[in-house]
Amino acid sequence: MTKDSYLVGLIGSGIGPSLSPALHEREADRQGLRYLYRLIDIDVLGVGPEAVGDLVRAARDLGFDGLNITHPCKQLVIEHLDALSPQAEALGAVNTVVFEDGRAIGHNTDVTGFAASFARGLPDVPLERVVQLGAGGAGAAVAHATLTLGAGRVTVVDALPERAEQLAGSLTGHFGDGRAAAAGLDRLPELLAHADGIVHATPTGMAAHPGLPFPAGLLRPDLWVAEVVYRPLETELLRTARALGCATLDGGGMAVFQAVDAFRLFTGREPDSARMLADIAELAGAVAAPK
Repeated sequence: MTKDSYLVGLIGSGIGPSLSPALHEREADRQGLRYLYRLIDIDVLGVGPEAVGDLVRAARDLGFDGLNITHPCKQLVIEHLDALSPQAEALGAVNTVVFEDGRAIGHNTDVTGFAASFARGLPDVPLERVVQLGAGGAGAAVAHATLTLGAGRVTVVDALPERAEQLAGSLTGHFGDGRAAAAGLDRLPELLAHADGIVHATPTGMAAHPGLPFPAGLLRPDLWVAEVVYRPLETELLRTARALGCATLDGGGMAVFQAVDAFRLFTGREPDSARMLADIAELAGAVAAPK
């Protein structure tokens, strides 16, 4: 039986500007639910990421229905959970915890969120050779999603070569030999010259990290560009790529569809993704440019 009152939260560092509370609460209001979404910021609490286990236990004891988990706790939280969804287990990262009958179950809606956004925004692009820039937490999720969508091969490029190699190794273990590879930043020009598209998964382009993640001259009109950053919705990379005629995907869709999946897990109700896409365009302070 579904209820009509929910208490959920987000655990992470520096999460004051998060749009998750507004995204969840707006949709809940439209569905006639009482829905409180609380920020549990480890910086404000003055504790380290390793406190995530205590925070999850406290939330469960206080009657929370679930939690979202973000940087830097997505991997650390795993040892404090009772079970994992297959997606979270494959990824080794959790961004959603649901409390069921006293148990804490970990899920990953970053993977499904990016996959849903990509399928909606870039439905017909070629996926034989994909380059991904960035192998951090978001990078792991979107690389899994891209391969799940049928990409032939994803080459992961990161400023930290060992991080790229670790992610490529984990992807190969899950999807099979030849599906993923790692490369240094110095190979980016050569890789992009032969790629179908690029997934950008570094913080460059965020309000606090403006600019382009690589020289604009590496873009060409038949290269598609997918962005993970969603504040602002139109990063310098997307603006430059669109001006060239590239097919593009902004980061707002991933933010919305991971929230859609988390809302469904928390409440058992079906959220309206179209309304939530309109919400994020408004909340992020920009209207998503037409494809």
